[in-house]
Amino acid sequence: MNQLVYHIVSGQAFFTGVALLVFAAWASTQSRPIYRRVVVLAFLVGAIAVVISSTAIPYWYYAMAVAVSIAWTVSRFKPAWRGWAAKAMAVVWIVAALVELPYHFTPHLAAAPVRSLTVIGDSVTAGVGGNETAETWPAILAREHQLQVQDISHVGETAASALKRAEAEEITSPVVFVEIGGNDILGSTSAEQFARDLDALLAHLSQNDRQVILFELPLPPFYHEYGRAQREMAAKHNVLLVPKRVFLSVLAGEQSTLDTIHLSQSGHQTMADCVWRLVRNAYE
Repeated sequence: MNQLVYHIVSGQAFFTGVALLVFAAWASTQSRPIYRRVVVLAFLVGAIAVVISSTAIPYWYYAMAVAVSIAWTVSRFKPAWRGWAAKAMAVVWIVAALVELPYHFTPHLAAAPVRSLTVIGDSVTAGVGGNETAETWPAILAREHQLQVQDISHVGETAASALKRAEAEEITSPVVFVEIGGNDILGSTSAEQFARDLDALLAHLSQNDRQVILFELPLPPFYHEYGRAQREMAAKHNVLLVPKRVFLSVLAGEQSTLDTIHLSQSGHQTMADCVWRLVRNAYE
């Protein structure tokens, strides 16, 4: 995977953008000509990086950050504003980075009473290609770590169809791992419908004090509403959210995919190793 694409889709571009915006604010207060020449470039590149990162920080904070940024821009023509506007610009974007930062730490599970795991997923988990000898990552996880894995993933699964499948199964595992949403984004599901479907799915899965852990989706530019839905529904149902860079790192691995999305056999092994690092605290 191209490193620039990875940087954008993983959400790391947001922090690059913030750094450039803070640099632009600082440079605007300097008198040396070289700083004044780079202010506009740093601001434009930083603003673009923030926008295309699809980072779902709260609307009200985005509105405040934009208002402060506009005031800072106007201060170029109002010297009396320049000092406080630059400070406000730097502070508002540093705080934005601090608001976003917790979503980039991997979560930790509490100890589970039994070595059992339920997996909900789409074709990334269920596998594609028609190779009956291929071993999917839930099967690898069960074999390598002596786990009882209930795999109810299915090709083409969406949040809505995953709920129907989960309701038809008896989920007895104390831990549920969810890899869902790619078909919603790539298909015709609106962000609003995805939020409703995910809300219902997580409400069902989190019953009986189950620990639910959910892959945050790597998002293309301007798809932040899907990320917002994941974050809001995860918070609502006390679901642990795995940073999107973790899932993306598996897809970006050398020879990990068949078509940039669906996992090869090597990719399934990489995913099994990745998921084990996320859930091992529950079983050790």
